Amino acid sequence: MGRVTQRRRVTRMMRDQETGEVTTRSRADTLAVEEPLEIRLGGESFTVTMRTPGHDFELAAGFLVSEGIVRSPEELRGLRYCAGTDEQGNQTYNVLDADLDPLLAPMRTSVSERRNVVTTSACGICGTTSIDEVEKTLPPAPDAGPQLSISAETLLQLPDTLRESQKVFSKTGGVHAAGLFDGEGNLLCLREDVGRHNAVDKVVGWALTEGRLPLTGTVLQVSGRASFELVQKAALAGIEMLSAVGAPSSLAADLAERSGLTLAGFSRGRSVNLYTHEHRISAEDPSLQQAAGR
Repeated sequence: MGRVTQRRRVTRMMRDQETGEVTTRSRADTLAVEEPLEIRLGGESFTVTMRTPGHDFELAAGFLVSEGIVRSPEELRGLRYCAGTDEQGNQTYNVLDADLDPLLAPMRTSVSERRNVVTTSACGICGTTSIDEVEKTLPPAPDAGPQLSISAETLLQLPDTLRESQKVFSKTGGVHAAGLFDGEGNLLCLREDVGRHNAVDKVVGWALTEGRLPLTGTVLQVSGRASFELVQKAALAGIEMLSAVGAPSSLAADLAERSGLTLAGFSRGRSVNLYTHEHRISAEDPSLQQAAGR
């Protein structure tokens, strides 16, 4: 829709290292767009999230998976943009309505009663704080058990691959990214957004619409830290490993441990810390001992 980035005139101030003199000049800068998106269920307002426009249907679909409302494409019958206009009467594409399977009506009512809040671009599923509640909605584990096996060398390459594919970040420096990889390090899907939880929801929404859930055998690499809500979203989607460039929180590690998710943090290309369920990283890889724990 051409609304992912926005040009803006800025004044740049620079100090000369030798003389200490400060000079200024005016130039154009590129910003990542942030706009509200209202998600409605059957015409009733459900939540508002601040996001970067683009892949909105995936965002809404992934959000519904993260809330434990939807688990299969058949349960989400359709998504459409609806009322939402600017002062000139033009469609803003900032309101969309989800048409759910009628059998999900009780679930929809229950969740709406405890949500219906504004979600900022810095906050994920803020209303859900109980690990026990998350565990009740996790998808059933596959009969074959864990299907992911990845070498330490491949794991350590994921942040660089993610960064090289971040087109919006390259222009603005102002968005997070989430990339879904298989065990060979092949990039399956990448999404960017001002909200790190939105980027993950867009990836999960893509998987739902492609009929790929649960996402067994995959790694989710994120550009920021590993918070509780990101572990929650990964676990609900059936992802077996979450790898973050930054640090995990204590609650994120607790949930990862209890949900069977492999959690990696401080993945910077040359080293990585493994916090839970490290058995998915190939033990025979000699670089594992050098990478883990640094």
